[in-house]
Amino acid sequence: MAEALINSLGKGRYKAVSAGSKPAGYVHPKSIETLEKHNINISNPTSKSWDEFAGKHFDLVITVCDAAAAESCPAFLGNHEKLHWSTPDPAKVIGTEEEINIAFDEAFNLLKQRIEK
Repeated sequence: MAEALINSLGKGRYKAVSAGSKPAGYVHPKSIETLEKHNINISNPTSKSWDEFAGKHFDLVITVCDAAAAESCPAFLGNHEKLHWSTPDPAKVIGTEEEINIAFDEAFNLLKQRIEK
């Protein structure tokens, strides 16, 4: 969700990509549903390993998963700033459809607030 939010709210000023140390192999359908509900453009979302971006230059690297923040990220080129935005993983929520939807909305709103700052 962070990739789509940054690219949408940044209006071309930023180019965000997202990846993880252990990609699921798919983008969670509730992530797509939540973004679409909030009119955030998502074009061809994919689940990627951060190894795909090793050796690339980034101005900023943001982690949202507490476990990933503690891991050794790949070496990215250049001098980049690192931020950690602890965000509960809504995909791990077990509950009713409504509780799961709320978890995805809460993650969306938390990321959106941080991006808009």
